[in-house]
Amino acid sequence: MAYPLMPKATASWLVDNTTLTFDQIAEFCGLHPLEVQALADGEVNAGIMGANPVLNGELTAEEIARCEKTSNAKLKMVKTDLPKPRARAKGPRYTPVVKRAEKPNAVLYLLKRYPELADVQVAKLIGSTKPTVESIRNKTHPLMTSLKPTDPLSIGLCTGEELEKAVRRAQRRVQREAKAAGKPIPTFGEETAAEETPAFIPAPTPADAADTAKTPTLDDLDDLGMDDEDDARANG
Repeated sequence: MAYPLMPKATASWLVDNTTLTFDQIAEFCGLHPLEVQALADGEVNAGIMGANPVLNGELTAEEIARCEKTSNAKLKMVKTDLPKPRARAKGPRYTPVVKRAEKPNAVLYLLKRYPELADVQVAKLIGSTKPTVESIRNKTHPLMTSLKPTDPLSIGLCTGEELEKAVRRAQRRVQREAKAAGKPIPTFGEETAAEETPAFIPAPTPADAADTAKTPTLDDLDDLGMDDEDDARANG
């Protein structure tokens, strides 16, 4: 679905100049309703200059009026023959300055948690370099003694989907290499606790110990069915 060229500026204009709902504006601009509400309240992007979608050829006044009458109606963008902007090629990931110092800690976390990841994969996930990853793996990094493993997901250096895809690719590579070398194929994520951990046996309670040490009485023998045998020998 096509979105306005300036989504937030367009959303700001629609909030100030129409009676459209936040959901309608959010869907048209490709934003979250809470983000549109924050724009309306001035909590984010304060002072942003609205962009009129009618003048920009993205909406018509009739389309806005139609959707203002029905809150469930969806805005439809005007079809245009203008060429769409070319998608920007993926380049190096930008990392905020405050998070750049956490990169070595995130590298250390991945190397400990997923040792099957190749240095190139770790460098790509974190936005670091291969020599840095190699030095941390070989424990020759200048700050090695002060590094603390930090989950890169918690600080936004990569997404869970990217990490999961990289781990699966690394595991398949390790298995292929083991198969080609004639070695046992390693498995990942399988529980072996049943082989390593003995079955749980509850400790005896004081009551159980007392029952074990107690001398059996006639009533106990009667419960076990032993009194009939004793009576037979006595009468024999």
